[in-house]
Amino acid sequence: MADTDTDVIIVGAGPTGLTLAGELRLGGARVTVVERLPAPTGQSRGLGFTARAMEAFDQRGLLPRFGTPETSPVGHFGGVRFDYTVLPGAHFGARGIPQSRTEAVLEEWAVELGAVVHRGWEFTGLEAGDSAVDITVRTPEGPGRLRAAYLVGADGGHSPVREAAGIAFPGTPAARVMYLADVVGRKLRPRPLGERLEHGMVMAAPLTDEVDRIIVCPDGAPPREDAQPVTFAEVADAWRRLTGEDIADADTEWVSSFTDATRQAATYRAGRVLLAGDAAHIHLPAGGQGMSTGILDAVNLGWKLAAEVTGRAHPGLLDTYHAERHPVGARLLLNTRAQGTVFLGGRESDPLRALFAELIAYDDVKRHLAGAVSGIDVRYDLGGGHPLTGGRVAPRALVGPAGETSTAQLLHPARGVLLDLADDPEIRAAAAPWHDRVTVTTAKPADDPYDDPNDELVGVNALLIRPDGHAAWASAAPGGEGLTDALHRWFGPATDREAVPA
Repeated sequence: MADTDTDVIIVGAGPTGLTLAGELRLGGARVTVVERLPAPTGQSRGLGFTARAMEAFDQRGLLPRFGTPETSPVGHFGGVRFDYTVLPGAHFGARGIPQSRTEAVLEEWAVELGAVVHRGWEFTGLEAGDSAVDITVRTPEGPGRLRAAYLVGADGGHSPVREAAGIAFPGTPAARVMYLADVVGRKLRPRPLGERLEHGMVMAAPLTDEVDRIIVCPDGAPPREDAQPVTFAEVADAWRRLTGEDIADADTEWVSSFTDATRQAATYRAGRVLLAGDAAHIHLPAGGQGMSTGILDAVNLGWKLAAEVTGRAHPGLLDTYHAERHPVGARLLLNTRAQGTVFLGGRESDPLRALFAELIAYDDVKRHLAGAVSGIDVRYDLGGGHPLTGGRVAPRALVGPAGETSTAQLLHPARGVLLDLADDPEIRAAAAPWHDRVTVTTAKPADDPYDDPNDELVGVNALLIRPDGHAAWASAAPGGEGLTDALHRWFGPATDREAVPA
């Protein structure tokens, strides 16, 4: 491989890019983050994260840095409310955490791990070769160049990296505009899940005792044709027309707009250039899924890319990033478009809203929709095997000879985890050659799974968990048939079997 300044360059220091920087450092890769803005804006489109993103943060020991996140059991799909906890492990997300706080936590973590973050450095172009990729940047000191083995665009919906790499971004253009503002000192009536009115939809939620976040979605409001920033006068006028409330004289901390444009990158990888987060998919922000999906893109990509640049990857491992995450992005776009049609459509959508309300009365429908929005039902197609394979491993408290632990705690270093649930020496011996990449733990669930016949661990002898928290292999039989193949596929060539005694 060509000499490089770093192993991976990430363009964009938002939640996706910073998560990826931390994940890569845990995997031993050198990382440089390039961010156009000289400092964080402090603005926050996102105000929390989904249940699955919360689990991912827990897997890295990051949750305590957010304090004690409050979760909301009641959410909605297309404005039709229901209790997400009908699906075990699901909820409507951690709420009240500004995106600016999430970014600050992630940047602190990534830098602690050794990531280098350059703010005020603007990406201006790339040249990708067979063995490296070079980028040009505009810095406060003048033009510069950086070389890396790989480049990741985590630089938002208008992604200059995606454009420079020539990756298509097909989809549907914006059909409507919506407004957002943080209003000071008005103590507006809370409408946290949105309220459908005669001429549109409005939301209002307190951010602090003095500041309310409002979102205004007027029916039939076309996208703006000019590039001028939205004014609060426009937002207040739309709010008055929908609610009858006059807030025109209020102070604001932030005013913005967004649309329902829906697009997805044709590929998440073009040679040595990869995309993640909004650079790979944009959509209506329904259910607060966008930022969390980008974070989970990074959690899927980080350990794979780190294995690639450190020479530990099985051939084809990096290609599984697109294979696994592109379908997740496509499903995200499907559910957000569906929600937009139901919730934001005018009177013509009334029959659809009524039908949704009927369907959500069924628990199976609730579980299906809660799984989609929370992210906990994501299952990767890993080629069959045990029913657990490919799915996310639910957080579990564990107890064994070494004491108490948990699946989340075992995943803190972003290594693979092999749970020997039956104290099987053959299992441990099979995994010994991967001791430098896979933690083997003999333990059992702290709560007996046989107390619940539907528990996913009933009858499971051993379980191999990838660093992203998804099951790579599982078996109900002793001896570990198929385990060696799974270890090789996901964690690369074995080291010397004599290195660690079985």
